[in-house]
Amino acid sequence: MNRQTSTDRICLALPTNRACTDAIVGLGEEAAYAARTFGTEVHLLILDSCDETTRAEHARVVAGLPATPNVIVHHLDEARQRDFLRRAIQRSDVAVPKRLLGLMLPAALSYGACTNRAFLIASALGCRSVHRRDSDCTYQVLDGEQVFPIHHELSSLGKPAAEASPAVTETVLAAGQDHRPVSMVGASFIGEPSVDIAEIEQLDPGVYHDVVSLWAPTEWSDEQKEQLVEESFKGAGTTPFTADHSTLTLVDPMRVDMSNIAFDHDVYERVPLPPATDTIGSDYFLIHLVHDAALPGVLHNRHVENFYTPFRRTDAGFRAYQMRFVKFLLSMLYFNDVYERMGAAGAALLDEREHVRGDVIAGFLRDSAALDRAENIWRLDRVSTSYRKLGGRYATFADRMDARRDQLLDEARRDTEDFALLIDAWPALVRAARETGLGSADA
Repeated sequence: MNRQTSTDRICLALPTNRACTDAIVGLGEEAAYAARTFGTEVHLLILDSCDETTRAEHARVVAGLPATPNVIVHHLDEARQRDFLRRAIQRSDVAVPKRLLGLMLPAALSYGACTNRAFLIASALGCRSVHRRDSDCTYQVLDGEQVFPIHHELSSLGKPAAEASPAVTETVLAAGQDHRPVSMVGASFIGEPSVDIAEIEQLDPGVYHDVVSLWAPTEWSDEQKEQLVEESFKGAGTTPFTADHSTLTLVDPMRVDMSNIAFDHDVYERVPLPPATDTIGSDYFLIHLVHDAALPGVLHNRHVENFYTPFRRTDAGFRAYQMRFVKFLLSMLYFNDVYERMGAAGAALLDEREHVRGDVIAGFLRDSAALDRAENIWRLDRVSTSYRKLGGRYATFADRMDARRDQLLDEARRDTEDFALLIDAWPALVRAARETGLGSADA
């Protein structure tokens, strides 16, 4: 899919449902750095799902950002996002418009859906890439200067790997891969773990191991599960940035985080992210797809710094986050199967022009949705037993989870089917978004 503009445009995106004035200021500074250093037109996109008071404070901060040449800010509340989506969906003439609107802008929290909206809006703006950040992360600082990930992203993204190679520290690609474009550039985070389960490890390391290992394929060996537990959710540790290092390679999905990632349009305009609600990890699918399709990427070390927001430390935040974690574990029955199929397919995930094939992915998802859910019943049993060992609010949560067992099992399967449906409709939605433009939804 070719860009319909001669201007080099990118989208630096921040989806948020929480107060994050500092993140907005930091993002404005990263946008200015990108425009100044690379001469690109940066569309700074803030997708704001906050309450009215918080949005008003965000709007005040946006209005106070320094005017910078080639930086255009779009601050969209959900009403304006919905207006854009309705117009694009109507123009796309898809068969189930109301259902698709619900998948793109659900009432509940969805990490995949908010990023999918950024993808469609980036297409409407004529951008060649999306660079995603999170509201609970900050940039590292070295010698008084912020360390912006976009430096590596714009140095390589979209270029044939052979042309991008001089800009990285090292290249580790198999023969025959260097003609493909760099499709993803990413790093991870330092600081607090990305998933709010560190307390479990402090209370009982054995329970922590049992619970975290539940996202592994059941047929894995104990050694494989042990390694997964050791690596999961901890990012790049705690060592601060001191000097750049980057590798042009097939990027290991365990080494990058969606708070610090950029994708070329040739990926996200063909396959979206899973739109599952209240499920952590639902936005990581494209990282696996890029790797399994043997599309080159760049792994760098300009990690962002992760921190926990106050809400996550409240009882309500605890309950919400633990449920998202459980739903993530249930989703892995289906995604582990799909990932195995993608890994086996390899180059068959690409068409004759070496673009990712959404129809193949949708087929894998539909096949996986028919799997026996006995494995997920086992997962719920294991979580319930483990949390009851911990007692206190974990045991109380187990009671709430057990009361929703059938609902949770059904939702995991339906989320998989919904993802396949969205992939089917995605090419038409992308075309319609381009034709519609952001229009009246613009800030």
